[in-house]
Amino acid sequence: MSETPATSDKTEYNRLWWHSRRGMLELDNLLIPFVEEAYRDLNADDQARYKKLLSCEDNDMFEWFMQRSRPQDADLQRIVDLILNRVQPD
Repeated sequence: MSETPATSDKTEYNRLWWHSRRGMLELDNLLIPFVEEAYRDLNADDQARYKKLLSCEDNDMFEWFMQRSRPQDADLQRIVDLILNRVQPD
C-alpha cells in the first residue's frame, strides 16, 4: 500500500511535531505551539530552516531563545527570530 501525498504530509508533520518535543519545558513551550500553529503557513525555505533548527543542540536553542546568544548561521537566526516574534511581538 503506497502513501498518498496527504498521508505523506501528515507523516512528515507528525515527525516534526515529535522532534519539536525537546524535554525542556522552555523549548517545548515555544516549539510545540509554533509547529502546531505556524509551521504549515511558512514558505518552503522557512520550513527547511525549522527542520535545520531541530537538528541543533537543546542547550544552544535555549541560549538563542532566551536571547543570551545568537546563532552564527543566518538561516538559524531567521527561524529563531520568527519563533520569538510570535511570542514577543513588537
